[in-house]
Amino acid sequence: MCPHCAGLRPAFRRGCTAVISRGPARALVIELKYHRGLHVLADMTEIFRRSPSVLAHVRGAVLVPVPLHRASQRERGYNQSALLARSLVDATRGGARVSCLLRRVADTRTQTTFDRRTRRTNLKNAFALARRLRLNPREHYILVDDVFTTGSTLNSCARTLRKAGCLNLDTITFGHG
Repeated sequence: MCPHCAGLRPAFRRGCTAVISRGPARALVIELKYHRGLHVLADMTEIFRRSPSVLAHVRGAVLVPVPLHRASQRERGYNQSALLARSLVDATRGGARVSCLLRRVADTRTQTTFDRRTRRTNLKNAFALARRLRLNPREHYILVDDVFTTGSTLNSCARTLRKAGCLNLDTITFGHG
């Protein structure tokens, strides 16, 4: 088990990532997330496309982006996880679909400087199922986020989906670490 996953009791079945989040890969995430660098999505899509394990993992699945709070999305202008989910659909040439099943109900502080315990506490009850949506227990759902650091965000989202009846649940991120 990698050190990032130590102590995590995942509410999801398994996770997949395209790259280790260092060097140029980390720079892509930072450009997209903090500098409105939408131009990097083409490179990220190509990285997904060249990863057979990523493509196999998402084919036929319903991709569920990790939501931003309304205030954060308004400030940024987009949800990077939703854009990455669409990149995955492009990489699979339509072999998956995106569904925004979650909403962020708490405007939590950024996780970047928190330790594992504080991250979990910060995200407690931060997510809810989107209104008027139902899950199909036979579907394969995959939570999509930009980076897997401690797994706290993905795990919080996964617990929300599990409570709503999701049985077949995995995760995918662009970067790990």
